[in-house]
Amino acid sequence: MDHVSVVVDDLPAAIAFFTELGMEVEGETPVEGAWVDRVNGMDGVRVDIAMMRTPDGHGKLELTRFRAPALVAAEPSDAPPNTLGLRSVMFAVDDVDDTVGRLRAHGGELIGEVADYGDVYRLCYLRGPAGVIVALAQQLG
Repeated sequence: MDHVSVVVDDLPAAIAFFTELGMEVEGETPVEGAWVDRVNGMDGVRVDIAMMRTPDGHGKLELTRFRAPALVAAEPSDAPPNTLGLRSVMFAVDDVDDTVGRLRAHGGELIGEVADYGDVYRLCYLRGPAGVIVALAQQLG
């Protein structure tokens, strides 16, 4: 897999959220033109993209803000974890509780509660930019 793409309405806020999670901006660029129209199957596509990478360099997240055409809202915007389709992106973290606190300062909202899976993982779901569910996993022991 090369990367996962997330469409957002506030690119600077999304960059700040995922930077707080430990990701680094690999690059930012505007994208438009006939080729991107053909790829998206839409006319007049103009987007701003920020490519984020995990500190180990193995994972990437593409944050995309459409300037045109207008964004289409997903229904419902706060879809629960059991909704069909891509629901979450999981990140390994050193300290779930600390990470939740830091992400709350960037608009992250805890969906349920932080819970331990035996003595293996400490886990939670957080709603992040554009309603995407960010799963956090802290390895225990």
